[in-house]
Amino acid sequence: MTTATLTAPVSRTGHDTVPLPRLVAAELRWIFRRPRTLAVLALLAVVPIVIGIGLTLVGDSGPDGGPADADAALLASAVNNALVLPIAALTMTLALLLPLASAMAGADALAGEAAHGTLRAWLVAPVSRGRLLVVKAIGVAVVCVVAVLAMCVTGVVTGLIINGTGSLFTLSGTTLSLGAALGRILLVAGWIVLQLWAVGAVALAVSSWTEHPMLVVASVLAGDIVFTILGFLTSLDWLHPFLLNRNWSEAPTEILRDPIGGSMLTEGALRAACYIVVGLSLAYGRLATRDG
Repeated sequence: MTTATLTAPVSRTGHDTVPLPRLVAAELRWIFRRPRTLAVLALLAVVPIVIGIGLTLVGDSGPDGGPADADAALLASAVNNALVLPIAALTMTLALLLPLASAMAGADALAGEAAHGTLRAWLVAPVSRGRLLVVKAIGVAVVCVVAVLAMCVTGVVTGLIINGTGSLFTLSGTTLSLGAALGRILLVAGWIVLQLWAVGAVALAVSSWTEHPMLVVASVLAGDIVFTILGFLTSLDWLHPFLLNRNWSEAPTEILRDPIGGSMLTEGALRAACYIVVGLSLAYGRLATRDG
């Protein structure tokens, strides 16, 4: 965020003299000028292409010979199926790469600017702390949307080039039109964006307490790993419904079936919404008492 954007003439009425769209536009320009943001988005966009080429080279034998888990089964279903390929790529990267992109955006939003001294310009500008958090949360959400849509576009294009439009069928065996297939892919994309925004909200909460962006990224990814380990412990079944990454590898497959299932998707969406509320509330509580 540039200092010129923030040092608009101060009104006698106090805060919130800078229009919100102007703040959001300046924040997005700042975000998408960061080389690391562009590098991560480019990497994510390439993942579906690599998966599609890999499946073409190995044929049916590669995925079928892998471990019998949800990701391997979904990857096996992506062979010769243009509908499953982008969803399989999104599901596989949801384990680490996509949360990494969201955590980086949340870390740069507050801790990164604090480290560079630009957060103080926000805090003394005619902008309330609530609007500051809204702008940062919107910036994180936009990064999540762009990351997921980039993977969707390259995944769909790769799948259609390799397999053609006649390969759009569900895991139940029914064939879909191109429009129906795109609708299901967008539904998965929207659900995953919500999960990533929850990760970003947690990152914003941690970011509001430190000036070290890498500490934020490490903390969020460590939490993801710990949640994954806890999910394997049957003795902690009572805790599993509270784990953000619960069913991340299984829920998207509900959209690939006919009729579409909704239990895991609904549960995951509600859980992510709770994490968003809690994360943003903690971030606001810290920003409201922060001087610089």
